[in-house]
Amino acid sequence: MLLQVLDYLGVAVFAITGGIVASRKQLDFIGFLFFATVTGIGGGTLRDLLLGVPVFWVENETYLLVCLMVSIFLWFAAHWVERLNKPLRWADAIGVSAYCVMGAAKAMSVGDTVLVAILMGVSTATFGGILRDTIAGEPSSLVKPEIYLSAAFAGAGGFVALIHLGLPPAGSAGAAGLLALVLRGGAIELGWTLPGYRGATGP
Repeated sequence: MLLQVLDYLGVAVFAITGGIVASRKQLDFIGFLFFATVTGIGGGTLRDLLLGVPVFWVENETYLLVCLMVSIFLWFAAHWVERLNKPLRWADAIGVSAYCVMGAAKAMSVGDTVLVAILMGVSTATFGGILRDTIAGEPSSLVKPEIYLSAAFAGAGGFVALIHLGLPPAGSAGAAGLLALVLRGGAIELGWTLPGYRGATGP
């Protein structure tokens, strides 16, 4: 039940980030719905296609309804949401923290290896946002020095590690999701980064 709630939460908050981008572009309602849906289900769609399992929103249209409800809400309230502190980045951070766990859990549920599970967690958590920024022509967090992919990697890896240590799924999901949120939140509020590549400067 907790993982199902996290799944809906991940779709909803990613859909919010898509709707906020649509509001900044001053698109019509169909534009809101398109960006909310693509962002909300993009990462999970990639995950299911790679895992060779039924695509989650095809089997359960509730996910599409979540994107629709988010679109309707933001169509009337995006200007209020924008008054919050960094709404796009924090909504994306919550989505990353939820979906990195969900992606890893889905891969483990079909019997994939540890490395595949972690990769599925990272791709599920980040691909929707990458799609959103690419279509909107916005700079992606993927190519910024701040912690983004690393937060998803830590969350997915932490979840897999805790499960293999014998901890219950609910506790593992909560702890791993919180770890990813703390790392991403630190990047947003405090500018946390990891050391970047420094090439040779001499001849």
